[in-house]
Amino acid sequence: QVQLVESGGGLVQTGDSLTLSCAALNSGSNLAYYAIGWFRQAPGKEREGVSCIMSGEGTTGDGRTYYTESVKGRFTISRDDARNMIHLQMNDLKPDDAGVYFCAAAHPNSVLWAGDNWWQADFGSWGQGTQVTVSS
Repeated sequence: QVQLVESGGGLVQTGDSLTLSCAALNSGSNLAYYAIGWFRQAPGKEREGVSCIMSGEGTTGDGRTYYTESVKGRFTISRDDARNMIHLQMNDLKPDDAGVYFCAAAHPNSVLWAGDNWWQADFGSWGQGTQVTVSS
């Protein structure tokens, strides 16, 4: 089972940018074969799906990306296959974007079956999370 670790969180001001990264802790796991999702949870709120990228070329996925409505046009998820990482570029951050951000891995078929409700796929491996704080 893939083990994930997030990095890149921090304290920023409204309008600033941050890039979060998700990496595999176990060297034998190739993230290219997984659908990777980013989720966030703010205090007192339910965890929500932020973005997802399907597995890439040569797998059952096609690299398509998904975004929750509130981050479309501001966040970009991407693969860095050379470093076996997934990045979430977050621009124009708002106080509502604050929370603990988690990356999680799912079999690409699970995300395909979930379709537009990708966050309901079977994400079986989760990182410990990285804190994002946005001051107004």
